[in-house]
Amino acid sequence: MMALNSSSSSSSHLSSIALHFRNPKSPLSVRHLHLSLASPSDESPKLSLRISAESAPKARFIARRTESVSVPQLRRPLIDYMSLPASQYSVLDAERIERVDDNTFRCYVYRFKFFAFEVCPVLLVRVEEQPNGCCIQLLSCKLEGSPVVVAQNEKFDASMVNTISCGSKLSNSSVAELSSDTVIEVNIDIPFAFRPIPVQAIESTGTQVLEQILRIMLPRFMAQLVKDYQAWASGDTSRQPLGTGEI
Repeated sequence: MMALNSSSSSSSHLSSIALHFRNPKSPLSVRHLHLSLASPSDESPKLSLRISAESAPKARFIARRTESVSVPQLRRPLIDYMSLPASQYSVLDAERIERVDDNTFRCYVYRFKFFAFEVCPVLLVRVEEQPNGCCIQLLSCKLEGSPVVVAQNEKFDASMVNTISCGSKLSNSSVAELSSDTVIEVNIDIPFAFRPIPVQAIESTGTQVLEQILRIMLPRFMAQLVKDYQAWASGDTSRQPLGTGEI
């Protein structure tokens, strides 16, 4: 929409033109453009330009998943394994996880497609010990993959919390239950190439991608935890990673 307004004053010799318009295809959705021409008697005319603009449109993706698995108790109980300090954690899968310090790990998520673009998130997470388990929190996320994806690294923020806990199904039970509750949220500036697509469609696709990641990664993560517990409970103190990087 465009509106044109003009005004003049003989005392100030000021003419102004105000344009109001919106261009949804522009990287910046410009709302207001003001031009003024001032011509006092002692100066030549001067042109001033004032533009106000809005930031890029945003999309929000949220996914949550809870995963539980029954674990037979061995010579050393699961609760003792889950009470280990983070400094004694195995990285589980050396192909996808590397230790940064005692409590911090870098994780390489598998590559996936978002529309026509390849994405590979690299997560930096911190582990906080808790009673009967731990909490894994996302510190930062870097995107690798297609050039248009890499260009978004300064244009999004993400959060993730994965709470892992264990407990017995019954009193004095020989079977324990290992649980993981994970929530991921991503807020992103919609890239120019995606702006013709409705925001609702982008958010729906992004949420489905996050749900797919959790659907694939959480069962695999839980299986690796159980395998590592079994090795630890049998007396293996090497804490060597048992994963192979395969999905």
